[in-house]
Amino acid sequence: MPTIDLRSDTVTKPTPAMREAMAQAEVGDDVYGEDPTVNRLEAMAAALLGKEAALFVPTGVMGNQLAIRLHTRPGDEVIVEHSSHLIRYEGGSASSLSGVQLCCVPGDRGRLSPESVEAAIRPRDLHNPPTTLVCLEQTHNVGGGSIYPLETIHRITEVVRAHGLALHLDGARLFNAVVKTGVSAADFARPFDTVSFCLSKGLGAPVGSMVVSDAARVQKLRRLRKVFGGGMRQVGILAAAGVYALEHHIPRLAEDHANAHYLATLLQDIPGVVVDVKAVETNMVMFQVPRSSQSTEALLAGCREAGVLLNAVGNRAFRVVTHLDVTREDMVAASLIFRRVFSALS
Repeated sequence: MPTIDLRSDTVTKPTPAMREAMAQAEVGDDVYGEDPTVNRLEAMAAALLGKEAALFVPTGVMGNQLAIRLHTRPGDEVIVEHSSHLIRYEGGSASSLSGVQLCCVPGDRGRLSPESVEAAIRPRDLHNPPTTLVCLEQTHNVGGGSIYPLETIHRITEVVRAHGLALHLDGARLFNAVVKTGVSAADFARPFDTVSFCLSKGLGAPVGSMVVSDAARVQKLRRLRKVFGGGMRQVGILAAAGVYALEHHIPRLAEDHANAHYLATLLQDIPGVVVDVKAVETNMVMFQVPRSSQSTEALLAGCREAGVLLNAVGNRAFRVVTHLDVTREDMVAASLIFRRVFSALS
């Protein structure tokens, strides 16, 4: 039986139709602004998010780091949630590339409150690093795909504007929140100065992210992309996958959400597994096997040998992520493997 890969929605492969779109893409030199497929993708992204302009970048990390560099100066401080992608998965790049320090504030499943943001803003004093930027994450990875409610975003925006700060959204899985809530991408994006989102996660493209903002900021971001080594040439072959994803793969995210919820209901029936089905908002399920006598590594290895890949997020704590390359039938098969492995290794 083929391995069921639930480690992340980054493991998806381009569909045959997406591959065909890539093969047929018209290309040019994007550093000169002459790749028509990249230009089309950037215009689509800007329109979807209700912004003036957009920039195609190789990775989500680069998108976030370009935004930080744009909004800050060396020695500034950036407020982030303490388990955010910026902290856990970006290799310390904010300090090494932009010379800023991150103020890590605890949140509720990755979501900050307006009160916690205001409390973290440094007083204007020569002893303190200037607070210049607040970054939110939608949906929140370590929070299990949790969604920032639009009302909370608006209240945080009021705090940010009152203090003259900039606001960036790491919207890696923004469209999961859009599909789940019915709130448009433009409404989610409107309060932010810059927004990044990934094409290569649930949307299924093989590579790439977008950063959207007003035209003047995107022009500055374009130069910074070159400085960061992200200027590419005939990249329309990759941008075509992004165009296809935006045209065809947004509504189908609802299938991933349904599969994740279904898997959570199956997991809750397995003895020894602890899962909060109500906490499954999008395409991620967090669960624990707290009473197992086996180590986290042994549990992962047992699942891998039986045919399921997943990631650990703590001691005997795990995350599974649904995506376009897994089916409802895979959820059933995975749950049977989990039942067998966790029982055998308990």
